Amino acid sequence: MKDTQVPESEQSKELFAYFGLAVYYCQALEQQLTNLLLLTKLSQGKTPTDAEIAELYQRKLSNSLGQLIKEIQHHFPFSEEETSQLQAVWKERNHIVHDYFKERIQETFTPAGRAHMIRELKRFKNKASRLEIKLQGYCTEMYSKLGLEEEHIK
Repeated sequence: MKDTQVPESEQSKELFAYFGLAVYYCQALEQQLTNLLLLTKLSQGKTPTDAEIAELYQRKLSNSLGQLIKEIQHHFPFSEEETSQLQAVWKERNHIVHDYFKERIQETFTPAGRAHMIRELKRFKNKASRLEIKLQGYCTEMYSKLGLEEEHIK
């Protein structure tokens, strides 16, 4: 079945690299949401032990992007636009991870199809990256307000 072999061109490698970057930035976004949730809990005035912080951190790291987004909305005052952006990235992330290549497999065999997919993945990567940087800024603000050094939370 020659038709189902993965194309070996440089453009194919670029396509798979952008797929990897899209997934990477989603995981970076999950990390920032975890950090923000943890910092929000710390800002509530309770003083958890190091063991409680570590346990909560590990539990939150195992949550999906959707679970983290749903939870953080109860604890952090995102604007409507930010909430909409989080929801859109979550939905698009799920499509990319679960269905993207299943639906687009034929496009991977043509230069025009791969170029189109690369543009889509690049746009998504940029969107997720911008959102992750915004969340990183919120975390930095909270570190300062709480008088913490960033190394203690990561």
